Amino acid sequence: MTIGPFVPKSPMPAPFTFAELTPTAFLDRSEHAFAGRTAIVDPGAGTGEERVERRFTYRQFAERSRRLAGVLGALGVRPGDRVAVLATNSHIMLEAHHGVPYAGAVLVPLNTRLSADELVHIVEHSGARVLLATAELADLAATVAERAGATLLMEGDQYEDRIASAAPSVVPVADERGLLAINYTSGTTGRPKGVMYHHRGAYLQALAMAYHTRLAPDSRYLWTLPMFHCDGWCFPWAVTAAGGTHVCLRAIEADEIWRLLRTEGVSHFCAAPTVLTMIAGAGSAEGGPELDRRVSVATGGAPPSPTLLSRMHALGMDVTHLYGLTETYGPAVVNVWLPEWDDLPDEERAELAARQGVGNVVATRLRVIDETSGHDVPADGESMGELVLRGNDVMLGYYRDAEATAEVDAAGWFRTGDLGVVHPDGYAEIRDRSKDVIISGGENIASVEVERVLDSHPSVIESAVVGAPDERWGEVPVAYVSVREEVEPDVLVEHVRVHLARFKAPKRIVFGELPKTSTGKIQKNVLRDQERSGS
Repeated sequence: MTIGPFVPKSPMPAPFTFAELTPTAFLDRSEHAFAGRTAIVDPGAGTGEERVERRFTYRQFAERSRRLAGVLGALGVRPGDRVAVLATNSHIMLEAHHGVPYAGAVLVPLNTRLSADELVHIVEHSGARVLLATAELADLAATVAERAGATLLMEGDQYEDRIASAAPSVVPVADERGLLAINYTSGTTGRPKGVMYHHRGAYLQALAMAYHTRLAPDSRYLWTLPMFHCDGWCFPWAVTAAGGTHVCLRAIEADEIWRLLRTEGVSHFCAAPTVLTMIAGAGSAEGGPELDRRVSVATGGAPPSPTLLSRMHALGMDVTHLYGLTETYGPAVVNVWLPEWDDLPDEERAELAARQGVGNVVATRLRVIDETSGHDVPADGESMGELVLRGNDVMLGYYRDAEATAEVDAAGWFRTGDLGVVHPDGYAEIRDRSKDVIISGGENIASVEVERVLDSHPSVIESAVVGAPDERWGEVPVAYVSVREEVEPDVLVEHVRVHLARFKAPKRIVFGELPKTSTGKIQKNVLRDQERSGS
């Protein structure tokens, strides 16, 4: 008779051994650990003299957030109900990121640049009962609330009176994998999809962001990244966990960014490469006083060019490249800089910094798989495959859309739709979105590769390369380019041919501003549609 190994039963846990993870726990702690320290600096709505700056300590931040939960309860919001927020980067948005879950409700951040029709669709699809808004968006919010049948709670006297008179309230989290927030995608290829976040994922992602960006009590985080985008990559909770200061920025203006960098002692911010390009090229970047300290910058959304990385470094800003999607709570992959890279030549350092990297500290190791076999591609820096992810920092699924959820499931791994390679050191590098690869005469052309070479030209600010229909080759690359000074198209084409195979060089250069999403991503789908329609 064969007896197998003894497997002991798990002991019954004591009542003090477990607590449901939720990101609001960070504010609970910071209220006690950093009660009198400044939590929020908000320059206020409006411009010039009409703008009134407000500052809140961690004690005030926590108290106001719990009172917001009480306000929502008085408006009829019950656990599980959805609360939509149409707000700029402000104390209102930070309070919503804590007050809504304190009420046991589900946060639905709205993209402030969408049309009324798009916003009404999201509010109705999510089933939000209350719409919270900041003063700059009053007219739009009133329209959306009326059409969607939601109760409007507006920044100003109405909001402050309710906060002052409400009883603080906190609904305990019953299940850490319960629904915390619904973040809607930008909808560039159809109707926006509602990406469901749970408490556990947001808690762990916030810790990952605090760890990788080295946030601390003396950190002063500038809100250049929209808080509505992936819940601000979970930085509303990450900065709070570290006891740092949130420096709000209600509108993206280069001069205001530079003013706050210099006057508020900013130590950190996050932004898409297009915003970095704006900051680096602003007139206020030159001539003003030097920054008090080097600024830690995290960027994602598109690979930053080595040229941009070098420019930011010269301005006193150290850029870390991150990668993620709405479906992964923001950055799931981080280009962790290794000390042995410090002594490499500048060009090689910049190339390394432009990689996406490895899974963040709470993530499962990312894979790059062959789309046909499903097997991992060789780590040779050449073999292309699709990036797939799984783990605590991947969404629950798409809200009320089981079909779309099933489409991104690759045998238990989330399909990103991004194509890349794995280098021998294990670091991943995206070569293109699957839909952005240009197939010309049977040869694959990675648009990102061509864009990097174009962006390295001193006359170029940024570029986007898309495929245009061609009778002979099927499609050919066309480059849309914004420039800082006039340059002949042939010069740029030849610049690409010097660095890449000739067939990868653009067949046409189009100069002008590039269309972008509200989060700063270049809309290649718009450019492709223009090419296909002949416009």
